[in-house]
Amino acid sequence: MNGPMGDEPVGDLELVHTFTGPMPTGVSVSHTGRVFVNFPQWGDEVPATVVELRDGREAPYPDEAWNSPSGDDDANAFVSVQSIVVDPADRLWVVDTGSPMFQPTKPGGPKLVRVDLDTDTVGQVITFPTDVALPTTYLNDVRFDLRRGDAGLAYLTDSSDSGPNGIVVVDLATGASWRRLHDHPSTKAEPLHSFRPVVEGRPLLERPADGPPKPIAMGSDGIAISADGSRLHYCPLASRRWYSVATDALADRTLREEQVAATVVDEGDKGGGSDGLETDDSGAFYLTSYEHNAVLRRRADGEFETVVHDPRLLWPDTMSVAADGHLYVTANQLHRQAKYQGGTDLRRKPYALFRVRIDAGPVRLR
Repeated sequence: MNGPMGDEPVGDLELVHTFTGPMPTGVSVSHTGRVFVNFPQWGDEVPATVVELRDGREAPYPDEAWNSPSGDDDANAFVSVQSIVVDPADRLWVVDTGSPMFQPTKPGGPKLVRVDLDTDTVGQVITFPTDVALPTTYLNDVRFDLRRGDAGLAYLTDSSDSGPNGIVVVDLATGASWRRLHDHPSTKAEPLHSFRPVVEGRPLLERPADGPPKPIAMGSDGIAISADGSRLHYCPLASRRWYSVATDALADRTLREEQVAATVVDEGDKGGGSDGLETDDSGAFYLTSYEHNAVLRRRADGEFETVVHDPRLLWPDTMSVAADGHLYVTANQLHRQAKYQGGTDLRRKPYALFRVRIDAGPVRLR
């Protein structure tokens, strides 16, 4: 792996915005440079679960009504948003877990919502049936391939720490959805004897105030599509390995599960535990490394290199490759939450949104 991983920073990390309220997870940047961020309902007071950064302010997006649900099953408002992604057509998609505080989901809560940026209005709401969004499901992140079907396909990870993991596939034209790689080993957290993450010098475990510690159990989390659209890459949060599967297999509903699973490839050790994945049109993949306060890149030739390593990157979470040649990344101190620290919240505000230059010129989005 190229580049030092010691105390000296690598890369020029630029601070974009600081957050003094709830902790952020997702970030996405539109083709025209608009920046969107989301905050899940994990216990902080969350005035709005989706915002746009406007002149240094965090403005509820698309409006306050969509950020004011009537309950956990409200299909017409955001309940608890985990990620937001601008697609190749410059539309913002919102992944609503419908699971505040990781509670069991109810029909209408888990959903995928399209917001049209030219009008700042919701253009499509896709809810999930109970055999796709299970009571234990925690929809985590999403990627889009608009080259497939009449309106494209979306792929989402189910990162549940209490139920089956897998990949959810969505036909954007019809709203139909189905699960793939349901409870497949590649989508599941690794056991503690084979994966013992260390963050800020301390093994990362769930450490309740009134019980013994236990391994973190989040499954398939990060997700990215190869530049040619042929492979979907994904990684469990609790693993140093990542995997890919043929998108042709995911898209074909006539295939049996074992036929889909036969196309899974173990992509190897990615150099640290990762929360987010991202890709660009050159064929490179970007991987957050929460154990090393870093973002890594696997180039198209298969070689790894360090994009940025900085002590301020305390739990790099979600990335967004922007048309201005930068990679945006949130740092939210997730590992310092009370559930990992014996019941004591060790997070120190502010949280941060950073960016780092990854290209000398504009980057085409996929």
